[in-house]
Amino acid sequence: MILVTVGTQLPFDRLIKAVDAFATDLTKPAVAQIGRGNYTPQNMKWIKNIEPVDFDRMFHEASVIVSHAGIGTVLTAKRFGKPIILVPRQASLGEHRNDHQLATVSQLAGRPGIYVANNDEELKTYLLSDLTSPNQDDTSEAGRNSLVNYLKGYLATV
Repeated sequence: MILVTVGTQLPFDRLIKAVDAFATDLTKPAVAQIGRGNYTPQNMKWIKNIEPVDFDRMFHEASVIVSHAGIGTVLTAKRFGKPIILVPRQASLGEHRNDHQLATVSQLAGRPGIYVANNDEELKTYLLSDLTSPNQDDTSEAGRNSLVNYLKGYLATV
């Protein structure tokens, strides 16, 4: 299963519409948590919000996660060892108050198990690919320090 999540605070209809547009081309079923969005998917199962216990179960069952660039979702994907495709919200499209998600993906791009889709075609290509998962056992000091320093810098800007 492909789990698409947009979080609970803001709508992200652009992401939901994109996955819904090619959901019938995917080799795995997609389930979307659409939050406060106005778009109702036609080609995939969806739910407005997922209770935390169900969210963890769905994360565990999913083969890949598609999400806005929320750091909580990134860390949850890492915890469950799931590849994640990030589609950052963009302030210029009215999806967020600023472009901090673009800054987030610029720092996370290229890390094991993290894929950044800058457009619908990249998103579809990733979803049709066999993505590698992050290494849950990566506890190297350099990797840990890099993530901690990034998160400290990020938190200092919000």
